[in-house]
Amino acid sequence: MELQKINSPKMIKQLTNKELEILAKDIRKFLIETCAVTGGHIGANLGVVELTLALHKHFDSPTDKLLFDVGHQAYIHKILTGRSDTFHSLRQYKGLCGFPKRNESEHDVWEAGHSSTSLSGAMGMAKARDIMGENYHVVPIIGDGAITGGMALEALNHIGHDQTNMTIILNDNEMSIAPNVGAMHNMFTRLRTNAHYNRFKNDVDGVLSQFPMMRKTADRMKDSVKYFVMDGIFFEELGLQYIGPIDGHSFEELEEAIELSKKTKGPSIIHVITKKGKGFKHAEDDMIGTWHGLGPYKIETGEVIKSESVGKSWGSIISDELLKYASEDRRIVAITPAMPVGSKLTKFQQELPDQFFDVGIAEQHAITMAAGLAAVGMKPFVAIYSTFLQRAYDQLLHDVDRMKLNVIVGIDRAGLVGADGETHQGVFDISIVAGLPNTVIMMPKDAYEAQDLMKTAIEYNEGPIAIRYPRGNSLTSVAQDYVPSRVEIGTWDYIVEDVNSDVTIITYSESMIHMAIEVSQLLKQDNISIDIVNARFIKPIDKTMMQTITRKTKNIVVIEEVIKHGGLGSIVANYIVDYRLSNVLDRIGIDDEYIEHGDVVKLLSDIGISSEQIAAQIRKMMND
Repeated sequence: MELQKINSPKMIKQLTNKELEILAKDIRKFLIETCAVTGGHIGANLGVVELTLALHKHFDSPTDKLLFDVGHQAYIHKILTGRSDTFHSLRQYKGLCGFPKRNESEHDVWEAGHSSTSLSGAMGMAKARDIMGENYHVVPIIGDGAITGGMALEALNHIGHDQTNMTIILNDNEMSIAPNVGAMHNMFTRLRTNAHYNRFKNDVDGVLSQFPMMRKTADRMKDSVKYFVMDGIFFEELGLQYIGPIDGHSFEELEEAIELSKKTKGPSIIHVITKKGKGFKHAEDDMIGTWHGLGPYKIETGEVIKSESVGKSWGSIISDELLKYASEDRRIVAITPAMPVGSKLTKFQQELPDQFFDVGIAEQHAITMAAGLAAVGMKPFVAIYSTFLQRAYDQLLHDVDRMKLNVIVGIDRAGLVGADGETHQGVFDISIVAGLPNTVIMMPKDAYEAQDLMKTAIEYNEGPIAIRYPRGNSLTSVAQDYVPSRVEIGTWDYIVEDVNSDVTIITYSESMIHMAIEVSQLLKQDNISIDIVNARFIKPIDKTMMQTITRKTKNIVVIEEVIKHGGLGSIVANYIVDYRLSNVLDRIGIDDEYIEHGDVVKLLSDIGISSEQIAAQIRKMMND
């Protein structure tokens, strides 16, 4: 069967297992070749080819609801639901989203860019089905990393208590993004080694059905024996029918398990063992998470095709500085919620294992654990993506900021991230964090200032402090003999200053400052002189410099790669209003909208953030 001709899951329902095996092989080849050009979450998808085929054969999407958690494992789902002909546009500007997207297909019933949400979503759908007297299956597909998230455990507790009908697929590949950690991961490891449990349980049930008078006594005996046979029985104690573990690459085992679950009254969970990266040696051999999600690569060698850059990645700049300070001070520790590779902390983990904590997919726990460390005199650094910090807002407010604890938050992937799209764009963190009374927010203009601000953060002892840094590489490379200097909290500096300037641009981050410089060069042709201020402290702002700016130039422009509401532009606007000033302020940033996936330069242009567009806006400002 040609992939491009598949326009509905119904087309695979009559295929034999042998035909499905051939189709699975074709899909893997297609994925490897396509993702080599587009990049993407290749490892996770190669591991769920047979599983996704089996789900679409034995369930009836979109009537039956398939919820992928996390959604990056839904590439095969997209192919089987009529999107193979546009799959080459995956994660590209105006192309297919790398995650399920409700406006992309009726088969995409749930969007999950963040993990551990599917069980709660499934519970809602199942309850709606029951209330409305409808009849369909609800099938969340959740990974062994995602199911350890607190939200997933809360949902399991509710599902088991209410005995709500659904089939949960536990996709167990021993990894989430990086290798899984924690006690629940260890439990899954033990479950994998007890494949005979279900056979034993079914045999006992068969015998008991013949002797109903013995049922009560025998049930107690069976409960005792099951703990002997398998460590735990975690899911069954929660009220879920446990099926497995089964081979997630065997169509026969998948069919048997799915059909059993469909006949089960109440919730069931099918424990499926899969191999992340299956069929592509480079991805199969990945033990640290490099092949979880990446850019274009060479199929033959597995070499990732990287763009040319002068400096190191921003994550490496920050983590290398952190390692330097932590090597000299055991109070300094690093915490990551399952992102040691993405946040470039693997070197720290190797060199200082006792000062490193990968807490798994547990952002709330990461922040409050940092608070506990700080409360007894430690100096924790939490490296967390901007998009994932959203999940720990209450902990940041209640447990860190309110107690004014010395926690350093490294806000990674700040700003637009491109291909991962709206669920991952790092554009909300300033609006979230700026409202916290005791937290300092800063962002460096280059790699040199990054080292200065890291020193500032390490030596700061007046409460929480956050340092933002973007995805990708810096445009600057720091000299090896550079000695960082502490920066006074809440101070800005001029990048460009003219005695007779017409407009002041206030901005921050390396990319926005470079854009501001381009704007000033364009406006020179119109005899418009521009001052450029590096607002490296977003909070608190530099009120002394604001006095200078507002007296010197009537026209002020704030440029930022975040949501305008609650950003630096809002803070500057509040300053102008509070002091009853007459300055004219233009705020350039992101309006109240979510930004989809694509090339960052194109996305910024769509928003109105390009040197030409900003120059045009300033010309209009000057003429009004």
